[in-house]
Amino acid sequence: MKVLVLNCGSSSIKYKFYEMETEQELASGIVERIGMKEGGFKYKNTDGQEIKISPAIPTHTDGLDLLFQYLSNEEYGVIRSVAEIDAVGHRVVHGGEKFEASVIIRKNVLDEIENCIPLAPLHNPANLQGIHACMEKMPDTPQVAVFDTAFHQTIPPQNYIYPLPYEFYEKGKIRRYGFHGTSHRFVANECAKLMNRPLKDLKIVTCHLGNGSSICAVKNGKSFDTTMGFTPLAGVEMGTRCGDIDPFIPLYLQKNYSMTLDEVDDVMNKQSGFLGVTGLSSDLRDVTAKAKENHMRCLLSLDIISYQVKKYVGAYAAEMNGLDAIVFCGGVGENTEEIREISMKNMEAFGIELDDDRNFPHARVTREISTESSKVKVYIIFTNEEIMIARDAVMLCGK
Repeated sequence: MKVLVLNCGSSSIKYKFYEMETEQELASGIVERIGMKEGGFKYKNTDGQEIKISPAIPTHTDGLDLLFQYLSNEEYGVIRSVAEIDAVGHRVVHGGEKFEASVIIRKNVLDEIENCIPLAPLHNPANLQGIHACMEKMPDTPQVAVFDTAFHQTIPPQNYIYPLPYEFYEKGKIRRYGFHGTSHRFVANECAKLMNRPLKDLKIVTCHLGNGSSICAVKNGKSFDTTMGFTPLAGVEMGTRCGDIDPFIPLYLQKNYSMTLDEVDDVMNKQSGFLGVTGLSSDLRDVTAKAKENHMRCLLSLDIISYQVKKYVGAYAAEMNGLDAIVFCGGVGENTEEIREISMKNMEAFGIELDDDRNFPHARVTREISTESSKVKVYIIFTNEEIMIARDAVMLCGK
């Protein structure tokens, strides 16, 4: 069975194409700058052949046309025709309370994704564009929606209800939703395999750290709590997002700095985080490089995120009444040894002991980084949201 996985943004389509009998990645790449004067198309097949071109790509449908053209190209293609694609899996950011798992897309599903647009105004419209474009080009091919929020629908009410007037939840569904669910689900399953134990018997904290970051308490295989909330702005320090702050600060900025609502939104989402604290960059690679030169604000930014990881690990261990493993994943979690080192330091009282030699090598390989005697195991696991989306597509559409 061959599955195409799409992650559609407002002006881009990230894609991977799999042969699912072996889970081999046949092709991958990105269609970008859709709707701009000069677009971008990158394609790489299983033989390592790469294509990079910059044609105009007016719409998502045009982007898919280009993708299908190269997937079935005589020289670079990996299929003879689009008819060989058995299913398409779509990443959808917000499914609200309606979806606890992935689903085959029908009209009622499209309606619910559209109903969630107020909860994810930047993401769901783009996800819908990709879905509609695929349905137009491949009307007989099953389409599957895999929701970032679905994994977190097992969180108990005391962890998702905000202490606001209850009518805001009843009428507006204002609550903690959580995101990165597909990533947290993938690495929790991989962690159980590494420990050779059933996932249902484990208590794990998964730390998805990147330009957007979230931490999740996974208890007995289910999401129990997570740092992102009503929106992906909540939680720990991120590339340009502030994470958790005093809720009065936005009002204070409006009242005392004469800032508009849009300006406050821009500050919290696009000017804060690593960029805001350092004044230099939202890319942690730049921040880490400057920290090694003793740049005070870069050192501070590293300390902030590391402190927050430590705080949430401790809090979630208390919530779950125990902890078996901690997983670091995402671009930052997988590649920034300094954050892993600082956040896991002085945690011996909790049974957490990091092995410096295992932590520091930059080999891009899943591995344990705790000591042999550490009661709580610590791992780096390279996340793979796309393969989880493809697996869900097989589960729902498999022949």
